[in-house]
Amino acid sequence: MHPGTVGIVLIAAVAHAIWNLASKYKRGDTVLFVWAYTCASAVLFVPIGVVLVCTGAQPLDWRLAAGSVVSAALHLAYSLTLQAGYDRAELGVVYPIARGTGPVLTMLFAVLLLGERPGPVAMLGALGVVGGIVVVAGNPFGSGRHRPARGVRWGAATGATIAGYTLWDSFSITLLHLAPVSYYSGTLLLQSLILTPSALRRGGDICAAVRRNVAPVLTVAVFSPVAYILVLTAMQTAPVALVAPLRESSIVIGSLLAWRLFHEGHLARRLAGAAIVLVGIAAISI
Repeated sequence: MHPGTVGIVLIAAVAHAIWNLASKYKRGDTVLFVWAYTCASAVLFVPIGVVLVCTGAQPLDWRLAAGSVVSAALHLAYSLTLQAGYDRAELGVVYPIARGTGPVLTMLFAVLLLGERPGPVAMLGALGVVGGIVVVAGNPFGSGRHRPARGVRWGAATGATIAGYTLWDSFSITLLHLAPVSYYSGTLLLQSLILTPSALRRGGDICAAVRRNVAPVLTVAVFSPVAYILVLTAMQTAPVALVAPLRESSIVIGSLLAWRLFHEGHLARRLAGAAIVLVGIAAISI
């Protein structure tokens, strides 16, 4: 993978870590929080997508419509599965399992279904990134975990949805030749429209929920789309089998920031995992 593409994905990983940390500060109803930041993202990025369509940079045709509809459905499946897992099991089990199984499944299906053939050094690097993520995340079955098997199941289900939207988005970008910004803008617009009925059923809670979460909503609304649009841009020139694990280096960044900001423990293990991820990134970039 070209070093410039690696840099794009790593910037996306930093942005991903920032919005995940911001979401830790959210209070109240999860559906309203997701709806609020999705609507805010749509307000920010849909006008850019419209400009691209009007200038001819992205034709408004069936490819853009079909790609955005499927992508919106897959991204919503991911969000709902993840939040259901958080409601039923520990975040410390669900999150690392999801972010670890997602790139593994993506690599597997990219090779089997899309015919990608990354070189052996690059594949070893990708596996090294996944291994480093596992080290950073720690043992989900460790002491203090309550019913970890349930969290593993929900994490694996979430990982499957991650693989699903990643593979579809790669197909849309590379084979349907959709522009990343206009494509993801359409996805955001459809996601916000789909979630709106659920938000409206909560009535008077909407204004209070938004007031309580202005800072995290705006942070996620900006950094989440930026992170994923950068990933989509990287998919235009790099195999998704390598982009998928590389973007999950955000777990390492987020974990180190969590140690610094929230005084979480296991610094030595986190640094060891980070070192393994860096070796894997170096191998991918060769």
